Amino acid sequence: MFSGYLTIVDECAACGADFRGADAGDGPAVFIMFAVGFIVVPLVLVVELAYAPPTWVHIALWFPLTALLVGAMLRPFKGVLFALQYSNKAAEGRLDDDEG
Repeated sequence: MFSGYLTIVDECAACGADFRGADAGDGPAVFIMFAVGFIVVPLVLVVELAYAPPTWVHIALWFPLTALLVGAMLRPFKGVLFALQYSNKAAEGRLDDDEG
């Protein structure tokens, strides 16, 4: 499905399905921002209230954790949203003939 970390191939190597019309766009990034925010923000608050560390400790802890979580979640989320878009035949600015 992917030719690079986030680049979708033009067609399926197994069945030859055309993937050029489907694109997940910024959808995965939006979902990941919310998911990572729900994970990281409570942790930041707990650490701040329990230990009151200096700002540099927060930066040293939370920037790498946030980057790691985003990097780990982006490709699977993009794959799922791409698959949903492809299976539902969703396309930008186009209606199916059945909808009238």
